[in-house]
Amino acid sequence: MIVVRKRLVFWLIKAYLRKWGKIIFFSFVAGLVGFFFFVFFSSKLTHFFPQKERIGLVGAYTMTNLPRTISAKLSRGLTKVEENGQVKPDLASFWEIENKGTKYIFHLKKGIRFSNGKELTTDHLTYSFKDVTIAKPDKYTIEFSLKSPYSPFLVTLSRPIFVNGLEGLGSHVIIDLKLNGDNITSLTLAHIHNKRKQIVYLFYPTQDSLKTAFLLGETTQVQGLNDTTLGQIDLSKHKNVKTSVAINYRQLATVFYNTKDQTVSDNKLRKALTYALPDSFQGGERAYLPYAKKSMYFNSDALPGGQDLAHAALLINAILEDTSQKSIPKLKLTTLSRYKKLAEDLKKTWEKIGIEIVVEEVEVRPDIFQMYLGDFMVPQDPDQYILWHSKSNSNITKFDSKRIDKLLEDGRSTIDTNERKKIYAEFQKYLNDDALIDTPASFLYFPYSYTIKRR
Repeated sequence: MIVVRKRLVFWLIKAYLRKWGKIIFFSFVAGLVGFFFFVFFSSKLTHFFPQKERIGLVGAYTMTNLPRTISAKLSRGLTKVEENGQVKPDLASFWEIENKGTKYIFHLKKGIRFSNGKELTTDHLTYSFKDVTIAKPDKYTIEFSLKSPYSPFLVTLSRPIFVNGLEGLGSHVIIDLKLNGDNITSLTLAHIHNKRKQIVYLFYPTQDSLKTAFLLGETTQVQGLNDTTLGQIDLSKHKNVKTSVAINYRQLATVFYNTKDQTVSDNKLRKALTYALPDSFQGGERAYLPYAKKSMYFNSDALPGGQDLAHAALLINAILEDTSQKSIPKLKLTTLSRYKKLAEDLKKTWEKIGIEIVVEEVEVRPDIFQMYLGDFMVPQDPDQYILWHSKSNSNITKFDSKRIDKLLEDGRSTIDTNERKKIYAEFQKYLNDDALIDTPASFLYFPYSYTIKRR
């Protein structure tokens, strides 16, 4: 039987505290102080570590074709283009146009420096344009002599300036880059005044893969989504998520017509298809013209009256009377995958005026088509020569209109802004005026662009 003597235990504890008491006390105090220090000052310790925001985007990009949202952070151009299309000075303090629009003289701002500290001079401007002669009278002046007037030239010079790869004049610098062949998989930027404030851009091949990456926590933010759903999941409904929506006025969903096709070459048919279109689309802001409403070149007087199924039906009947046909032959609508649902909706709409549609889904735009549902990038300058001029290799509709050709030629050779407004107002009028309409395409909408961010 074990007998525990209380006095012996007391003496042992007393002796232990006499030897180690001070160490125990000071250790306790130090731990307590450390705990409160961590609680009250832990937020300040984050300044010693990088603050990374991981943004996901869709697309295949190389070092030479970065998205404008990224390149704008890295550098600037001689000019900049406002949202309404007006061109203003950026790195240039001002410019002069001489010799009837064939000579541009730019004067650089002084004291502008690259991220490495070197001042910007004309020695850093390594432009190379076809049929353009460049002279540099001094380190702050550069002259461009063009073979013929070209009014979009000012917009061309808004392209960001870089030296030594991607060393620019913006608010950020590149500190890390990962490639898969020539394509960028991730790009890390740091703010020039705070290198710990970093943005990591991650690139994905499709919108679904981008949304999946967000759900898996690979990104803290995703940009440029056409919608917020992935299957049955709506990302915008998740907790601690903030969703914002904008309109992408640089992209225009459009139905292009092959104007040389045996059936679609009939302008009355193209007019009928256009009049039958609804006045709104779920995917974006309705567009009747290839210019955004905020553009200084937008012609509100050229806007049509909206959907008119009765007028469309009359046009179809006129075609049948002229050709002695009983019905319009089936039309094939070739569509990109992302517009498949829209194509099916258009099919139902056009069935209301007696036109049967066969929808064909493709991954890339075909060289030959009857009708094609896709989109195009609306240029910052109002010049749309490459899309609609009969001599342009990019005129996929094979549209050939002497009236339109003349307007497009005058528009890109006229320097005076007010005169250009008149020219492009006339251009839009001929695309949409009921009596004059001879359209190569039906313009649908500027798509919504969703950004989803974790709070």
